[in-house]
Amino acid sequence: MDVKELCGLSDEIWGYAETGFTEYKSCEAMIRVLKNNGFEVTEGIAHMPTAYVAVYGHGKPVIDFLAEYDALYGMNQQADVREFCPITNAEDTGHGCGHELLGAGAIAAAVEVKEYLERTGREGTVRLVGCPAEESGSGKAYLARDGFFSDTDAAITWHPDVWNRVVTGSSQSCISLFFKFHGVSAHAAGSPHLGRSALDAAELTNVGVNYLREHMLDTDRIHYAYLNVGGKAPNVVQSEAVLKYFVRSKNNPECLELTDRVINCAKGAALMTGTTVEVVFDEGLSNTINNFVLEDVLYDAFEKCGVPQYTEEELQYLQSFKDTYSVKNILSDLPKTETMKEEIRRNAVERPVSDFLLPREHNDNPEMGSTDVGDVSWVVPTVQINTACFSIGAGAHSWQWVAQGKSSAAHKGMLKAGEVMAAAAEDLLEHPEKIEAAKAEFRERLGGETYKCLIPDDVMPHISNLE
Repeated sequence: MDVKELCGLSDEIWGYAETGFTEYKSCEAMIRVLKNNGFEVTEGIAHMPTAYVAVYGHGKPVIDFLAEYDALYGMNQQADVREFCPITNAEDTGHGCGHELLGAGAIAAAVEVKEYLERTGREGTVRLVGCPAEESGSGKAYLARDGFFSDTDAAITWHPDVWNRVVTGSSQSCISLFFKFHGVSAHAAGSPHLGRSALDAAELTNVGVNYLREHMLDTDRIHYAYLNVGGKAPNVVQSEAVLKYFVRSKNNPECLELTDRVINCAKGAALMTGTTVEVVFDEGLSNTINNFVLEDVLYDAFEKCGVPQYTEEELQYLQSFKDTYSVKNILSDLPKTETMKEEIRRNAVERPVSDFLLPREHNDNPEMGSTDVGDVSWVVPTVQINTACFSIGAGAHSWQWVAQGKSSAAHKGMLKAGEVMAAAAEDLLEHPEKIEAAKAEFRERLGGETYKCLIPDDVMPHISNLE
C-alpha cells in the first residue's frame, strides 16, 4: 500500500478530531481508502453509524484487525508546537491518545494481508473492523454483545505508545454511571429550611466514596467529575446536580460489586439530604483475557521486523518534546518488567525515543486502565502490541501526543505496527496449528465461563453527554 496514502489518512483523521460516535468524517475517509484497496465494506454495524467492517478473502481462518479513530475532549492543540497551544476557533478536541495513527496502522496491516492472500492464493479472510468510541462509548463492547466476533479466529490490534512491546497483563473492568440528583430550590437566606440541596447530595456522595477508598482492593480505582453543580447563584439552594463516575476493578464481578457500593453512597446521600437520585448507566468495559500463544506469535514477528529507525532530524524533534518533562517524572512511569530494568532506565534518560524491543514477558497482572479491547478478548483470542510513536516522557491524553501526532516519527511507529501485525497474521495463516493452540489456551483461561457484557441489553450506543 502507498505509504503516502496511509500517512495522509492518519493526518486527515488527526485534523477531524471527532469524539465517540461522531466520527463521521474519519469513518468516511477510512472507508474510502479501504474500498480503493479492494475491500468490501459494510457500514453501520451493531447499531452504530460510525462502525463498519471491511472484508477480503474467503473461508477460514478469519483474522480481524481492530481500528480506532475517536478523539478526546480537552485536547485541542497545534501540531509540532512545543508548548500547550490550542488551535484558534477550533473545537476543544484532539487526538491525545493517537487513535488517528491506530486506525491507519490497522488498515496498513489489513491491506498487507490482503495482498499476501492475493499473492499466495491461500484460503483465509482478513477483516478490518472499524470500532468507534473507545475513549467514551465502548464501541467494541456493543460489537461483542451483538455476537459480531462469533466467527473470528484471532483478533489483532495495537496502540501508539512511547515503547516497543507486545502487551501482556490484563486491563481493568470499568463501569461508568451518572448520578442525577433532584432537590428543591429555595432562597438560601430567607427560607433555607424549605430547600433540599442536590449539590449537598452530590458532595456527600463524593465524601462517602472517598471514605470507601480505604476499604477496597489496591487494584480498584474510582474517579468522578461534576457535570452540573446546580447553577452559579450561592443564594439559591441548588435543586439539580449531576455527577459522572468511573468505577474500575480487576474483573467484571468485582467491578459490579464495587459499583453497587458506590451506588449505595449516592442513595445514602440522597436520603441524608431529602433529595432523590436517578442512577443512569453509561458504559461498561470488561477486563482483558490474555493469550500467551498469540503474544509469542506477535513477539516473533516484532523481532523479525525490528523497531522503528529515526533520522537525526527526527531524534532532535523528539528530544525537543522530551525536554517538556522532568527526568524525575519520566523515571516514575517506566514499563513494569522483571528484566532489562537498567537498560530501560538508561534508554529513558539518554535517548529521546525508545530504540529497542522490550523483553518477551508474560503475566496476568492487571494494568491500571481500561479498554473495550477487553470485551473482544472474552469472545476470541486477542493480542495487542505497542510501537514507539512519541517521545519518551510524553503520556497518553496529553497535548504532547496531539502535537507529535502528524510527525514523521509518529508515522514510522504507525507503519511499523502495520508491518508487525501483518507479519503475525501471515504466520497464523501459514501455521493454523498456532490458531488452534491459541483457542485451546482461550478455552482453558475461561474455564467454562462465558462472556457477559457489562452493558445492559436495553442500553444502546449513545453519546455520553448527560448534564
